[in-house]
Amino acid sequence: MPGERLDAKWVRSWWEQADAALTKLMQAFLPTHGFPPGHNAVTLATDDSDRATDALVDLTPIPSDLTTLYWVISDASLPDIDSGYFIHSPATAAEQFRKYGPAPIEGEWIAIVFAGGGGGCLFAIGDSGQVWKSTTASWFDEYELAAASLQEFLEHLSRRIANQP
Repeated sequence: MPGERLDAKWVRSWWEQADAALTKLMQAFLPTHGFPPGHNAVTLATDDSDRATDALVDLTPIPSDLTTLYWVISDASLPDIDSGYFIHSPATAAEQFRKYGPAPIEGEWIAIVFAGGGGGCLFAIGDSGQVWKSTTASWFDEYELAAASLQEFLEHLSRRIANQP
């Protein structure tokens, strides 16, 4: 998939599938695990998140796939999927970029941190379109390749949701 750009219709379809899988998972969560789930949701974009995306674009040369993602969804909170996955809102991504700058990933001109994991790892998308995962819970340590594209990252996340016990 490298070289292909993320399509907004595909992201909307991904959201619909993820939302349906989360609904099913949350209905079975308490009987399966013996305790209630956290708030698990993928939130569609709003006028506020669209303005925040515009502000992020003005702040930095944001990778186009991340812009496409943010035009469709504003964020995701998935604390009960594995150790947790969280797609940051565009406002949070911009705030963190102002505070910390780009993720230091060799070979990427710029990389924007857009997500995190429950264990503290960070996910960044580089100008190449590849998604990188921090090897520690630090903004400034090494990153390793997590997915060849944002679409591949989202597909992986869908599989994690669907296969969560």
